[in-house]
Amino acid sequence: MVRLDSILNSWKTAREDTAQAVEDFAAHPLDYKPCDGMMNFGETARHILEAGHGLTGLMLDGEEDLSTPQFRESIGKLVAKLPKTEGAGALAEELRRDIQLRSAELAAKPAEFFAGEITRMDGQRVTRLEMLQLVKEHELTHRQQLFMYLRLNGVVPPTTRRRQAKAKG
Repeated sequence: MVRLDSILNSWKTAREDTAQAVEDFAAHPLDYKPCDGMMNFGETARHILEAGHGLTGLMLDGEEDLSTPQFRESIGKLVAKLPKTEGAGALAEELRRDIQLRSAELAAKPAEFFAGEITRMDGQRVTRLEMLQLVKEHELTHRQQLFMYLRLNGVVPPTTRRRQAKAKG
């Protein structure tokens, strides 16, 4: 059985690693991308922020159907409220601030809220808890993209640094 606190704690850990990756990339241009057709580093980090904020915002606002044609407009209104960020430091700070805000708002909801079903963007019915898990998994996917960009620029990702430090004991 998956518990809300488990999802929120693992999402906060993932977000901290995302924010740390952004800080670690500060010496490099945020518009770096390894090839055409991909989001650059800064766009990917901003996408993580906006998707997490927007999708959880829709859930908190009581939206029950994310498959409607108005989905992009609805999420856009929430994302537009996020502060603009100039540079890696400001983006990392906003990533951290937003996860603290959203996790507190989500943790305050009763169990019944997370047991309730909504319709995902692809039309699939899921519980809100399952949707929150999807938001976290989406971040992990893009966080890995950031890590690849770090590696391509000679920077060791934060998760690897932790593992290496632990191995040294």
